[in-house]
Amino acid sequence: MRARDDARIELMAARHRLSKLLLRRGIVYPGTGTGTWGRPHDAWLRAARRDGLDEAGIGTLAAFDASYDAVAQIVARKDRLDREITAMAANSEFTDVTTRLGCLRGISTLTGFALAVEIGDWHRLTGASIAAYLGLVPSEHSSGGTRSLGPITKTGNTHARRLLIESAWYHKHDYRPGKIMRDRWAHASAAAAARGDAGNRRLHHRWMVLAAKHKKHTVANTAIARELAGWCWSLAVMD
Repeated sequence: MRARDDARIELMAARHRLSKLLLRRGIVYPGTGTGTWGRPHDAWLRAARRDGLDEAGIGTLAAFDASYDAVAQIVARKDRLDREITAMAANSEFTDVTTRLGCLRGISTLTGFALAVEIGDWHRLTGASIAAYLGLVPSEHSSGGTRSLGPITKTGNTHARRLLIESAWYHKHDYRPGKIMRDRWAHASAAAAARGDAGNRRLHHRWMVLAAKHKKHTVANTAIARELAGWCWSLAVMD
């Protein structure tokens, strides 16, 4: 899982270098949304190499080719790790925990397995302490009778905290259990599925409450991630 995270970081950097090389020459991808870095985007990159950089010089062309090859190689490495991790998640000591964690929105097999291996023994924590363990609670500066709360502490496991922050964003959207979620529930126990459904409903409701109070989305998402950690713990320690 740490190797996959390294590949993810390297991929972001390689894509950044490639896109900024084109941007410096005024070449901007016209598409938006999920198409970025997909097949349409790849076709556009090759067309930009063929038509947009024809007068750029041999140095720019060499830099583009090096960056493009780096992206392709890292994607292949990341995909290979994804396949191997998925196979491990299906047959390991963490399989049951991974399956139960998957009952929550935003937690795929890869995310659930990563949380399972990063935290390890969930029984050493409680629903009240796991957020503090992951650095998701506000820092505090107190003097006398004055209590002032600051940003989250960001202590503990950085990898697990990032996964929860990313997963929390999924709970912002309307909650309508689809085929993927129902398939995950089918692989878990009825109790785990029911608890996952309750957690999904609660977390989406909390998102709506925070949005109604006009909280910044980043602040609201961190609050959801803090509560999501507790729901993950409750599923992980189920028998």
